[in-house]
Amino acid sequence: MAGLQRVQQLAKNTRYFRQRLNEMGFIIYGNEESPVIPLLLYMPGKVAAFARHLLKRKIGVVVVGFPATPLAEARARFCISAAHTREQLDTVLEALDEMGDLLYLKYSRHRKSARPELYDETSFELED
Repeated sequence: MAGLQRVQQLAKNTRYFRQRLNEMGFIIYGNEESPVIPLLLYMPGKVAAFARHLLKRKIGVVVVGFPATPLAEARARFCISAAHTREQLDTVLEALDEMGDLLYLKYSRHRKSARPELYDETSFELED
């Protein structure tokens, strides 16, 4: 019984984390049901800053870059657990949202940033 509950909680945590990352505008790889979630950073130069920022917040993340990945496909890998609480997941998601805006890591065309002023497309329009 307890084993089934853990499996169900893991699936729930995984869906929640993946869905929130998608909503924020991150590009993630992997099977939708997998609790191992690769978040694309793309730029090798952003990997260290990303990892340092999260480490300062006591968030553990594995970052992977070249030669383990193609040069332009650096990524962070999050491992979700059934033991993670919603509060813990939200703490990590909040830090990722902030870091994604700071380092311009939200590459999805469907992003919905909590800070839309950073992505105001009108500021990039050319004058006639």
